[in-house]
Amino acid sequence: MDKQFFLRALVLAILLCVSSASVRAQSSEFEKVFNQGVERLHDGRLREAATAFSLALEMDPQSAGAHLNLGLVRLQQGEVESGIEHLERAVGLKPTLRGAHLFLGIGRYRTNDYAAAKAALESELKLNPANADALMWLGVVELAQGNTIEALRALDKAADLKPGDVDILYHRGRAHMLLSKESYEQMFKVDPKSWRVHQVLAQSFTEADRLQEAISECQSAIELRPNEPGLHEQLGDIYWKQNALESAEAEFEKELEVDPRSMSATYKLAVISLERSKPAVAAALLKKVLEHSPDSPEAHYQMGRAMVQTEQNQAALQDFLFVVKGHGAEQADPEILQQSYYQLAHLYRRLEKPAEAQEAMQSFVRLKQEADSQRDRKLQDRLAQQNPGTPR
Repeated sequence: MDKQFFLRALVLAILLCVSSASVRAQSSEFEKVFNQGVERLHDGRLREAATAFSLALEMDPQSAGAHLNLGLVRLQQGEVESGIEHLERAVGLKPTLRGAHLFLGIGRYRTNDYAAAKAALESELKLNPANADALMWLGVVELAQGNTIEALRALDKAADLKPGDVDILYHRGRAHMLLSKESYEQMFKVDPKSWRVHQVLAQSFTEADRLQEAISECQSAIELRPNEPGLHEQLGDIYWKQNALESAEAEFEKELEVDPRSMSATYKLAVISLERSKPAVAAALLKKVLEHSPDSPEAHYQMGRAMVQTEQNQAALQDFLFVVKGHGAEQADPEILQQSYYQLAHLYRRLEKPAEAQEAMQSFVRLKQEADSQRDRKLQDRLAQQNPGTPR
């Protein structure tokens, strides 16, 4: 991750140093050598860049920009101590040189000098409080010191500033996971026999796809707290993931005995009922869901399926059209939208409306192709991240 970050940061460093060179009244020869170093650095030719910046420093040992660039090159070459030396020289010569404190903090982090790394990053943030990269590295340093809450403060702010940054999101996610782990460990110490402990273990086993163990822990939680809302639904979800539909159905029914107003359990029981060829039961449940959430595309889609199974074709048509038109289409999950067109194509064929059937099938095919293309792009992006040389 360090290498990727340094490559990403090169443009910032180069711009800073070009600006630094232009402020000083440098000789034309110095500027020529300095700019050569910048070009080599931009191209990733680190050895040649180091030679150029070293020569520039022979011409002007007081050039903060040259020290910054040479320090950055040394860090990328793995010569961390040399890099730190030049970066310290850069901030000593020009404390307001933006970027220098950031790279110094990264260098200090790589030598496990977390206190010095934190101080350098905080200096960078004083110059530029909205520097998302400095905030990310501050979060990384705080995590290394075991300061999870402080790390989260920095990483959450960094994520707000750069919502789509993969590195920031990775470290932020890691920090949240560590905080959850710390909370769970504290909970286990306070009351290891609590039903909450079994519930958390069930969630953990489910995420690890250890479903039989998850079922056992969930059942233990229910034994201790049989009337706790959510537990039977959680167990039903696990059974559903196992494709044990009969057991899932029984648990959703028990959930509704505990909490009759649970719309999520009502909806899930309706879908299970459809899968188990009980369309009348599903329709009655979905009616309750739609009374509560009349604009739910998912509920309308499932109701359409129920109407098809009971041969109420006109009613089914209205439900599927709700999903693909207007507000429903804007809110619908892409898979639900796609399947609604597929259902409409078959329904129109049954109603002897070939033109409408063809149009709906064309929409289904178009959405499916778009989804397949998007999935392929994501796969290629993942492969490219894992293997930078992989062609896209």
